[in-house]
This record gives sequence, structure tokens and C-alpha cells, in this order.
Amino acid sequence: MITTSDFSSTNFTTSGFTKFGCAADVHPSVNHKIKRFLDILGALVGLVMTAVIAIPVAIAIQLDNPGPILYSQMRCGCQGHPFRIWKFRSMVANAEQLKHLVTNEAKGHIFKNQADPRVTRVGRFLRRTSLDELPQFWNVLIGDMSLVGTRPPTIDEVKRYNKRHWQRLNVKPGMTGEWQVHGRSTVKDFEQIISLDLRYQRRWSIAYDLYLIIKTIGVVLNKDGAC
Repeated sequence: MITTSDFSSTNFTTSGFTKFGCAADVHPSVNHKIKRFLDILGALVGLVMTAVIAIPVAIAIQLDNPGPILYSQMRCGCQGHPFRIWKFRSMVANAEQLKHLVTNEAKGHIFKNQADPRVTRVGRFLRRTSLDELPQFWNVLIGDMSLVGTRPPTIDEVKRYNKRHWQRLNVKPGMTGEWQVHGRSTVKDFEQIISLDLRYQRRWSIAYDLYLIIKTIGVVLNKDGAC
């Protein structure tokens, strides 16, 4: 949880972060019943889609690079609450051990490389089509995420946040959002991502969520900004 005091220190516990000096207010979208209903409905439809493609995707992943079918990582949700995010694995099985060999092309507290050599051939297809994201419908169903929200940050990233950055944790992270429809993987400036996330909070409404979902479908079909 987030409490007040001296903004200079950040601590991680099993229940979340304690960021001193930033008493965040929960955004109205977090407890909005219609938004939650749409999340559940969308997640159920999405999980049916995921089940349909899961077997061929699993076979393709195994043939290309044997190892786990799913990839999980701890992320920070609303008000710093930690949760485990799920994706179809798009990198080699020992990707984390090889990370130090890859150049970070991003600016700020994020890690990105447009031609990351750890991404497998099947993984590149999954990323271009956003199929790797489908298991996140489970995160939406259980309430860790929303269909639309802010980019879900890693724990290491949040440890380095300043007061402005912490505002993005006032909402649930989303499978899509402003960053998804304005560049996706090509957005490599951390401060630009923060600005997009904060703009989403200012503009939020159910209608705006539906607009972003429709925009996302177009972006995915056109493979705009895909890595």
C-alpha cells in the first residue's frame, strides 16, 4: 500500500510497496461496476479464444524452443499491489540469464530492444499479432488487471519511481491503453509512457475505454508498432 512520509525511500513487502510521500487516491475507474462487468465479459470471451489457439501455440513454441509454454513475471498493479502476469512465452527459456548481453534501447526505467536476440521465431510472430498477451485475460478475470488501463510496470521499475511516476498506479494496469494505440513497442521513452498513462486517467470514461479497445483491434490487425 502507499502511505505518507519522507518520499526518499521505497520498500517492497508481500502486500505491495510502501512509497513514502505519495498518498495515492484510487481512480474512479477502479471501483466502477460497469467497467468491471465489461472486464469480466471481455475476459470470458478472451479466455475462450485463448483456449482455441492454446494447443497450436503450445506446439509451435515447443518445436521452436523447448521449454515452458507460459511466461510469468511479478508486476505492480493498482496502488503497488503485486501480481503475477501471464503470457505465452516468446523468448528463449533462459532469457533472464541472457538479459545482461542485450543492449537497452529505451530511455528511463524500462528495458526495450527492438531486435532482441532472445525472442524466438515463433515469439516474434506471437508479439507481432499480440497473441502472446492472450493469457492476460486470466489476470483481467481475477481482477489484477483491466481490459483497458495503464502499462503494468515491473517491481524493479517501480522501485525507482518519483512522485509523478507513482500517479500511474492509481488505476489498474490494462491489456491495452494509450501506449498500445500510440506506438506499442516503438515507444521507448519512459517519460512518454508515463504521460500517456496519466492522460488515460484524465480522459477516462466507459466510452473512452470502448474507443481504445476498438483502436487496439485496428492497431493489432495492422501490426502497427509491433516488434
